[in-house]
Amino acid sequence: MSDEFGTNHRTARLELDGQVAALLRDRLPLVAERTVSAIIAEVPDYSGALTGTMREKIEKAVRIALGTFLQLIEGTQSADPSTPLAPALEAAYALGSGEARSGRSMDALLAAYRVGARVAWREVSTTTVRSGLAAETVAEFAELMFAYIDELSAASVAGHADELASADRVRQRYLERLTQQLLAGEPEEILRRSAERADWPLPQTLTVVLLPRRNLRAVLALLGAHTLESGEDLPGMDPAEERAVLLVPDMHGGRRRQLARLLHGHRAVLGPARPWHRVAASYQRATRALALGLGTPDAAPVDTEEHLAELLLSLDPEGLADLRAQALRPLAALPPATAHRLAETLRSWLLHQGRREDVAADLFVHPQTVRYRMGKLRDLYGDRLHDPATVLALTLALALPPTPPAAV
Repeated sequence: MSDEFGTNHRTARLELDGQVAALLRDRLPLVAERTVSAIIAEVPDYSGALTGTMREKIEKAVRIALGTFLQLIEGTQSADPSTPLAPALEAAYALGSGEARSGRSMDALLAAYRVGARVAWREVSTTTVRSGLAAETVAEFAELMFAYIDELSAASVAGHADELASADRVRQRYLERLTQQLLAGEPEEILRRSAERADWPLPQTLTVVLLPRRNLRAVLALLGAHTLESGEDLPGMDPAEERAVLLVPDMHGGRRRQLARLLHGHRAVLGPARPWHRVAASYQRATRALALGLGTPDAAPVDTEEHLAELLLSLDPEGLADLRAQALRPLAALPPATAHRLAETLRSWLLHQGRREDVAADLFVHPQTVRYRMGKLRDLYGDRLHDPATVLALTLALALPPTPPAAV
């Protein structure tokens, strides 16, 4: 807080005798009452707020503030003005903090200061003029009084700003804690309490979005104000490719396409929309898709809803390997390149339900080549190619393209 008034006071030579000071002190209750009445009448935000006990407190605060001012100028130029001034500034600071906690901006309080200064000066100046103070002294009195009011209003502004900053930091910590609890899959009762503490409105669903941290600010600017952000990087990621985690509210149904458009070009991975308290499932699926390197995230985002088969098959890699070895055992004795070609053909044949022309187009070979290879496969599998259990096992085993043999 500045000491502008203190500096002005030390350099001033205001000749305010004891009689005038006594008259002013006697009028302080009346001045305080009229000041508060004027504030209620002229500042809408306080029209219904300053009643009963609250009005009494404000009137008392006005009397103390004006009393402090009189104490500062009443023949005490040689004294250190910071001693009596400090309590008044602290009270003004607390007033600004209280306004912030009440959810009001500084506009109303500053307006109240302006109205209060005008009314208080009108009452005080009437007393000083009637007491025969010289015009020069009255002018100096006015200068000091309005400097004092400026000091008080500046202290209130500082209190308001500090309270908002402090409250914002506290809420941010609550939001960060809520985000970590959501990603960890904490029970719904705990999540609800944390959401209430963080003043975070409960959505219907949450969708996890993973994206490079360097793109985070640009994406947050496109999303709603209630989007949650994890302050921790994903484990196991290359430091050069740090990934941020966002929890985006209510992007289910048709809004998912809108979210995908917003994320275009930001190399994002989208988990599924899940009920807000079950968003951990969305996080797990998105991280799995990222680890598998699914899709091409350079432009369009990777939507896990479009890669469910790959994600499902990735849940048990060893089980999939065992299934593949079992289902393709008839090809095991063949040369690796031959086994690979036949497996590739069998996969396309299953996917295209035996339509030879479609299989040929898929493999970029002649239909006769497909006929020849399928003849080989029928020799190896026999009637099992018509057995539903075998067809299911082969479909799962070949759901992902077979890996080409290593070059020798």
